[in-house]
Amino acid sequence: MRSFETCNPIVITVYFLSVIGILMFSLNPVLLLLAFLGAFSYTLIRSKSVSLKSHLFYLGLFVLLALINPLFSHNGKTVLFVINDSPITLEAVIYGVVSGGILVTVLYLFRSFSEIMTRDKLLYVFGSLSPKLALILSMGLRYVPLFRERAKTIAESQKALGLYKEDNILDKIKSDLRVFSVLITWALENGITTADSMAARGYGKRRRTYFTLFRFRKSDALLLFATLTCSALTVIGMAFGALDFIFYPTLEWGSLTPLGMAAYTAYGVLAVLPIVLETEERLQWKYLQSKI
Repeated sequence: MRSFETCNPIVITVYFLSVIGILMFSLNPVLLLLAFLGAFSYTLIRSKSVSLKSHLFYLGLFVLLALINPLFSHNGKTVLFVINDSPITLEAVIYGVVSGGILVTVLYLFRSFSEIMTRDKLLYVFGSLSPKLALILSMGLRYVPLFRERAKTIAESQKALGLYKEDNILDKIKSDLRVFSVLITWALENGITTADSMAARGYGKRRRTYFTLFRFRKSDALLLFATLTCSALTVIGMAFGALDFIFYPTLEWGSLTPLGMAAYTAYGVLAVLPIVLETEERLQWKYLQSKI
């Protein structure tokens, strides 16, 4: 059994689209909890670059979003307290918590997706459908860390020349704007050079073949089948109202039906699939090491 990261890029893309798509079109707290536990646990298990500062940022964003809704939306019948003649209702608080949780969970999922899906994988997924779209995506992902490194280099050069000052806020803003101006100029020049280079190589003139190391194996087919089956069961439960959760004017949760149980179970399995694969692969690797 392979780890989730080494699966076929098409399967990985379908998985993330399924989990994120279902979560974004549902305001069910149970689905949110399942998705968050899966995304957060997988981030802790797999990623070694996520610092405590990043988690604190997500926590602060969640608290901010959870507080904004009850301050601006006063719908709901259950009044908790009143601030400046504005009622703070339980329904608005719960809605803000769920909305903030969905956004934070999606950010965790996109973080894992961006770390797993390299430029080669994106070209493999989108290359046959739209080579231009694949090129734009791969270049966009490449330019994010490249811009950061280039901005640092420009700032250090400005400091060496004595042009970068941090004596007060106004000087720092002027220095940062100068660095930003140089960075944009460099980006435009580099973009023109890249476009001319691609045109000289005949990119976009006709359909091109490309070499890839990715293969679609039986394990990929099984994972894709499991992903689509769990997603279909969850979507069916949503379509038939088995996962409905009403916030306004009062909190209403429909009765738990067999279809709802099946949908919750399916989404729970979908949320923990990467964790199961990653854990199994690591246990197998440790077992093989112990045999040496």
